[in-house]
Amino acid sequence: MPLDKPVVCKRIPTPPWGDPAKRKRITYSRYVNTGGYEVLNQIIADDTDPSELIDTVKSSELRGRGGAGFSAGLKWSFLPPPDGNPRYLAVNADESEPGTFKDRLIIEFDPHLMLEGIAITMIACQLDTTYIYIRGEYHSQAKDLEKAIKEAYANNIFGENSIIGDINGRKPNCYVHRGAGAYICGEETGMLESIEGKRGWPRIKPPFPAIQGLFQRPTVINNVETLAVVPFIIEKGVDWFKSMGCESKLSPNAPGSFGPKLYGVSGVVQRPGVYEEELGIKMSDLIEKYCGGMKKGKKYKAAIPGGVSMGFLDTEQYDAELDFDIGRRYNVLGLGTAGVIVIDQDTSIVSMTRNIVRFFSHESCGQCTPCREGSGWLYQMLCRIEAGDGRMNDIDLMDELAQSMGTMPGTTICGLADGTNWAVKTAIQKFRHEFEALCKPDKIQIGVKVGLAS
Repeated sequence: MPLDKPVVCKRIPTPPWGDPAKRKRITYSRYVNTGGYEVLNQIIADDTDPSELIDTVKSSELRGRGGAGFSAGLKWSFLPPPDGNPRYLAVNADESEPGTFKDRLIIEFDPHLMLEGIAITMIACQLDTTYIYIRGEYHSQAKDLEKAIKEAYANNIFGENSIIGDINGRKPNCYVHRGAGAYICGEETGMLESIEGKRGWPRIKPPFPAIQGLFQRPTVINNVETLAVVPFIIEKGVDWFKSMGCESKLSPNAPGSFGPKLYGVSGVVQRPGVYEEELGIKMSDLIEKYCGGMKKGKKYKAAIPGGVSMGFLDTEQYDAELDFDIGRRYNVLGLGTAGVIVIDQDTSIVSMTRNIVRFFSHESCGQCTPCREGSGWLYQMLCRIEAGDGRMNDIDLMDELAQSMGTMPGTTICGLADGTNWAVKTAIQKFRHEFEALCKPDKIQIGVKVGLAS
């Protein structure tokens, strides 16, 4: 069932419920006047046990909105008991995945929703310090976020007189940390290294961040949108949250896809933008009902469901359901960030794949040989094919190379190589004819005539 009213975007005018031209930044006073911080105040007034908050979020089956789709409540439960030393919350607002811009909407227009989710998470997990890691290119958004945090300090959400009280013997604090534009810092441990002032190289795991994260202390890492949903779950309850979305279609025991979701749609559509719907909406409905259909009457050819690292959906997968089962059902890496990139009939899949691999090759941190070397060789081969100088066996060689790099075959520390290989292998598997059309045959048949007839 489609949403009858927005949840996350209830204060942000968003089609079909509001005009984007009327959007304004929600100040602290306006946020409070529309029910903001009521959930936080109720938690404090009731002296709610932190474990109860964790159990509620865990029971809701809220899955991370940053890309991996891991259970937020389960992640919180991995933390060891407090020992009086610092514990951290790292908020991933890097949003460096190409095609992704849905967190920016919250940061720019309703940052206090995220800040309330942060405060509730700090209480639930007994975390005394929060770092919001925001991408360096978000200049105005970082300033908006700083303003919202100053308002929160001025109204005792954080700081010396915080209504939260002491956590681990410390006053709760919240800071903005700006990145410098490295894609790899969107990976959670690369982000932790960057916050610590080091080069943003992903760490080998274990140990996991819940045990040894920021400054080698227990750390929770959550996405902006994930935290923005938390106040609604605590306020309205688990049943309300699970009334939206869908059960898993893979197995009765598999985790479902519940709750509202922000979808950022770009590409060849009439009205690109961020739209809120339940998890499980068909991509065709998202394009036709929310985005006004394809631009200039173009025909749909393909789509990338959640940022370029997810790989391609083909022409026959126009009705793919955008939920966390999409990876196994439609042979892509997953839902990712739900940054849907729509591709029309006139776009070359070969050229698009070459551009995606160029990006990943440039952004590789270089720690792992399969990623560092493999992405570079894939880029060179794609350039050669695009120029019309490739051979048929190059296609199979690229597919073989892509299959052998990434965390899934266990050859790299982080998932950047997986983004490279899924883009390449899904392009070849689903649009092989486009690659073959640009390649020369491996063998050239030469006719030989013998005798007088020659």
